[in-house]
Amino acid sequence: MNVVQGHFDQAGTLRNLQPHMATEAKSTAPIPSTPRVVSVTSGKGGVGKTSLAANIAVSLARCGQRVLVIDADLGLANIDVMCGLTPKFNLNHYFRGQQSLESIMVNGPAGTSILPAGSGIQQLTHLNSAQKLRFLEDLDALHERFDIVLIDTEAGISENVTYFNVAAQDIMVITTPEPTAITDAYALMKLLSTRFHQKHFHLVVNQTHGNDEGLEVYQKLTIVSNRYLDISINYLGCIPQNQRMQEAVRRQKPIVELYPGLRISSAFAGLARTLIEAPRDRDPKGTMQFFWKQFFTMNKGGES
Repeated sequence: MNVVQGHFDQAGTLRNLQPHMATEAKSTAPIPSTPRVVSVTSGKGGVGKTSLAANIAVSLARCGQRVLVIDADLGLANIDVMCGLTPKFNLNHYFRGQQSLESIMVNGPAGTSILPAGSGIQQLTHLNSAQKLRFLEDLDALHERFDIVLIDTEAGISENVTYFNVAAQDIMVITTPEPTAITDAYALMKLLSTRFHQKHFHLVVNQTHGNDEGLEVYQKLTIVSNRYLDISINYLGCIPQNQRMQEAVRRQKPIVELYPGLRISSAFAGLARTLIEAPRDRDPKGTMQFFWKQFFTMNKGGES
């Protein structure tokens, strides 16, 4: 991915900074009755975002949460493949106006629900305002059925990525300890902050060799964001590297189902509990969603 112009000096600082220990204050505020909408996103591909989303969804369901997963990578769908599903309809049918969200929803592992996307359909990689408005309205109509909604975005900084991230109440950024992944995660947060006024992010570090490595990545991102951006980053935790993950992908099952006794499965369970307990974005995202609805409504007439 091309790094956003104008932050080369920041990326260099990010690579060279030494980690500093930081402490986090946890909130035990009660969970509101409306579902929590969390985007699962990354600055670049190859960080394990989709498999992480699938395993978090199952882990959340095991905690008693009613979970909906939305595959928002409209050109390269993966969630249904990861879970061994063969849906008849997908979000491409929905955005074309051929099916409702209800009719394309399928049952996933551990009682989760999944809104699958379709692969290789490039015309839906750029949604128009009418499609975006309809999606927000129809998603709102499902609020009584779910406790948490995970939106698995595509990687990068495309228009669809920014739309789904801004539409969510919480933004969960996935990275690995690789320098390019860290730099691209920072670039994504910078874009969402400077252009779309997003100020609060959750961070998960995937494929680590220990807890210290995950903390080091978090500390580097926190130091450089404090220096150059007006944002806060809430560290949810890390997922250890495990060779069994590739086997789980090949067998099209979440690793937490195949190997519930492994350390990586315990890490996913802990991550799910932390997400449930984490405070929601301090800025009411409903206001931002209302802004988007107004914006789309005003601009529908100007689109072909």
